[in-house]
Parts: sequence; structure tokens; C-alpha cells
Amino acid sequence: MGKRTGPRAATQRTGKQPGQRSSARIYLWCLLLGTATLALYSPVVAHPFINYDDRDYVTENHHVQAGLSAETVAWALTSTDQANWHPLTWLSHALDCELYGLNPHGHHLTSVLIHTANVLLLFLLLHWATGATGASAMVAALFALHPFNVESVAWVAERKNLLSTFFFLLALGAYGRYARQPNPRRYAAVAGFFLLGLAAKPMVITLPFVLLLLDYWPLARIQGWATPSPAFPGAQAPWPRLLSEKVPLLALSAASAAVTVFAQHSSNAFESLGEISIRLRLENAIYSYAKYVAKIFWPWNMALVYPHPLNQLTFFQVGLSAIFLVAMSVWVWRGRQRHPYAITGWLWFLGTLVPVIGLVQVGPQGMADRYAYIPTIGIFVLLVWGFNDWVSSMPGISNRLSSKLKPIAFAILAFLAVLSFRQIGYWRSSDELWTHTLQVTEDNFIANDMLGSLLLQERRPDALQYFEAAAQIAPWDPASHRAVGAALQDRGDLQGAIREYQIVLHARDPKLLAYTYANLGVIYRQLGNDAAARQNSDLALHSDPGTVRQMIQQLSALVQARPAAPGYLRLGLLLEGADQTQDAKSAFERALQLDPGFAPARQALQDLLAQ
Repeated sequence: MGKRTGPRAATQRTGKQPGQRSSARIYLWCLLLGTATLALYSPVVAHPFINYDDRDYVTENHHVQAGLSAETVAWALTSTDQANWHPLTWLSHALDCELYGLNPHGHHLTSVLIHTANVLLLFLLLHWATGATGASAMVAALFALHPFNVESVAWVAERKNLLSTFFFLLALGAYGRYARQPNPRRYAAVAGFFLLGLAAKPMVITLPFVLLLLDYWPLARIQGWATPSPAFPGAQAPWPRLLSEKVPLLALSAASAAVTVFAQHSSNAFESLGEISIRLRLENAIYSYAKYVAKIFWPWNMALVYPHPLNQLTFFQVGLSAIFLVAMSVWVWRGRQRHPYAITGWLWFLGTLVPVIGLVQVGPQGMADRYAYIPTIGIFVLLVWGFNDWVSSMPGISNRLSSKLKPIAFAILAFLAVLSFRQIGYWRSSDELWTHTLQVTEDNFIANDMLGSLLLQERRPDALQYFEAAAQIAPWDPASHRAVGAALQDRGDLQGAIREYQIVLHARDPKLLAYTYANLGVIYRQLGNDAAARQNSDLALHSDPGTVRQMIQQLSALVQARPAAPGYLRLGLLLEGADQTQDAKSAFERALQLDPGFAPARQALQDLLAQ
């Protein structure tokens, strides 16, 4: 008998149906991708919280620390803290506090697990839509291991990025089911996952536009534009109908945009750099698009904060970036028939970056690694499918490369994993993170501020030099001037402290204003200007009484730990400004007990008793 060939013979030799072998292959890829992701990011679980946003999201947020209480849920649904409405993110952090308390290891573990889930979801969605197992696995592996994503995974405060992407991908999967068999229930699932994504981070606002791209490729839903996909059979429809079916989702996008703008205005998120002209924002957006692409290919000198370039970009930098963007867009448009994946991948990248590209400036950064978490998927798709097309279009090269493709892919992924592992190491502590950021960026006043704050907490005398550097780089920066003012106040240079605090008063952050007004109240009281002291103390209480109470608690704890007459004098003046006269009297008396000849405390007590 001749040798049997074909599916039936293969089944007889292996004992498995082709579908079973295919399923086993999918499971194997999931196992490999999941294991590689968990192995790479396992060091993150041992890292601490950092001193940038983690305090606001977890370590100093009493709402989150209360766990999943009714009060926390009500607060999460109404809060616009951190310039966003993202209740699902708040509840995620609250759940971690419920499970792990303030142990950072558990919080990091949750982030690593969500990123791993995103990697697997991306692989399964691409494979389901295209049938290309190897290409889908490569895109998911690039997403899993690229250094661009370290910031989103290693930073607890960026849980919102991971969580919103998780629901973004689930919405894509639900849309795939809807595309195969449209019905209201399946459409409701798409809208539901989209709403959950928006409730985690509004950056996924571009989902309806992404769905239109997927209608073109790989779903091939647009009637007359492409033949139905054999890998994803579904009903085609004219493009106006496909556009109209996205209208309810666009309504959700519009509502999310309105809430986000309100949240950012209410939290003064637009004031970080003062007013930036449209021209400077547009130049930075063009340059940043090109910079993101460059860092995809050469992920070096990654930093937590890239300062906004403001007016430092040259005509050559902006012009070259614009030429690249236009040339790339023309290329993918002209090749849309032969390479439909290219236009989907490129427009995915361009479109999903729009909310954070800086046309509406929020915060002090020019760009950020975390913003590339979803957009890079488009570039990865373009590169992987494009490389496969190039190889298959040249049989001679294809034959020679076929045996080398896997080693080449492995080498690329290994290189990215090494870079990511190196980048993960910088997140071992806030000190290492900010020191590295200063090393790989220029004129970074944010990094100087944060490193100065860290050293100030450790009571290291070199903290002031970082605040002074930040103030020199960014004369408008309230954080650095507040710190310099506080240092001058501690030294007794009251006039110098007033000059620094006056700059801080240009800020609109109620907490920062309350801190500054309260200190000015103390200073003017020491200078004998009782009217100015009373005015500033009242403004502090009006701006944010909670901050004044916190200042009193912190100073009280400090003087109890290190009793000194000047410390109790300052505490008494702060209490007096907060209308806590009885406690102020006790503080002045304690200062005189420590130093009976301390004239400022005696005078302050006499003035208080005279009132």
C-alpha cells in the first residue's frame, strides 16, 4: 500500500483531529506568552511604591485605603481627583487595599497579572480575526516584552492604563462576535465593555474609530472595499451603515470627553506649564509622533517624565518629523489594496495617540511611555504582517530565510526583554528612578522636584540643591519655589521665604495655596504684621482647611519628636492662625518651658492673651 497523506493520514498517525492540533497550538502559545511575561515582570512584585502619584492613588488616599466600602464606592463614582473620572480605577486600588493593605507587593502583582491578561487577549483576538497564529503571537510577544510598557506595569498609579486596555480589548472581542452575527445583545456587550474602559481611563475614547479601522482590516466588513475574509466570515455592509452603527459609541466618547474636560478644569490640570500656544503644542505633537516611532525601534534612555520642549524644538526637528509622518501616511494609503493591514496599523497608532499627544496639554510632560501602551500595537501589526508579506513576495529570499525566521524573532524578543529587564531595575526605588531620569533627560524640573522631595523626607541637606535647580529650569514651577521658600523659612530668612511663596501663589491648586498662605501667616506674625498674618491665615482656611489641619498634625509630631522652643513657637503661630487659640497658648507655654528666655515665644503669648 502507498503511504497515506493528507488530513486523514495525519489523524491516523497522531490520533488527533486537525482542529485539536490547532487548539493545542493555541494553548501552547498562550502558555509561552504568559510565562515569558510573568518571568520578565516578576521582579516588579518586590518593588515599593514610588513618590510620584502612588501617594495620591494609594498610600495617602484614605478613600482607597478604606477598601470596598459603600462610602468608597460613592466617592469613586463622583470623584474627579487626579484630573480624571475613573471610578473603576479607584475601585481596583480599593480592592487591592482590601486584599493586601498597604503592602506594595500585592498591588504590583495585580498590575503584572492584568498586563499578562492583556498580552493573552491581544494574541487570541488577532488569531481569531486573521487566522495567522505565528504573526499574532509575534505581535503579542512584542507587546509583552517591549520596554515602552515597563512604565505602565511597574508603576502602581498606572493601573488605569492596564485596566482600560483590558476592557478595550474585551470590547474588540465583543465587536468581533457582533460583526459575525449582528444583534442588539451583542452590540450592548460592546458598549458595556467600552463604558468600563472609559471608567478606567478616558484614553480609550478612540474605540469607535478603531472599530472602523478593523471593519477595513482584518474583518473586511466594508462592502465593495474588500472581499470577505476567509479567516473571519461575516456579513458585509455599506460604509455609511457601518459608520451609523458606531453613533451610540461615539455618544459615549463625547460624554467621556465632556466629563474629562470638566475633571481636568476642576483639578487645575491645565496649569502645569502655564499657557502654551497652539503653535508650540502642534510642534510638540508632530515631533512626539516621530519620537514614539523612533523609540519603538530603539527603546533607549526611557524615562518616567520627558519634559515638554516648549520653544526649544528646532525647525529641522519639526520639519523632519512632519515629512516622515506625511511620507508614511502616503505610503500606507497608496498600498491600502495590497497591504490593508498597513493602513489599519498606522492609523491605529496615529488615532489612539490623539487624546494624549498634547494638542490639549495636561500636565508637564511632552510625551510619556505609558501613552504608547495601546498605540504601539498598531505599529507592531504593521511591522509583523509587513515583514511576512515581504518574505512571501520574494521566493528566493523566503527559501533562504525560512529556517532563520524563528532565531531572528527570538533574538529580537530577547533583546527587548533584556532592555525591559534593565528598565524594570530602575523602579526598585524612587531614588534610582529619579536619578536615572535626570541622567537620560535634560532640564527636567519634575525629576529635580521629586528627587528633592525624596531627599527632604530623608532630612538630607542636599535636597535644596535639586529644588533650586528646578526653580532655575522652570521659574513658574510652584513645587520648587514652595520647597525653596520652606527651606529659607527654616533658616530664618523670612523675606527670602516671602519672595518664593509669592511665586507659589500663582498656582491654582487649593492644597498648595493653603500650605503657602498658612506659612505666610506664620511669617507675617513673626514680622509683626498682624493684619497680613490674619489675612493669609484666613485665606489658608478658605483654600483647604484639611491641608492646614495636616500641617498642624505634621508639625506637632515633629516638635514632639524633637522638642525645641522655635519649633513650638512656629506650631503656636500656625495654631493661632487656624483659630485654635487654646492649643496655641499651650504651644507658646511649652516653648517657654524649654527656653524661659525665648523672647519671641513670650511676646507671642502676651499678644495672644491680650486678644
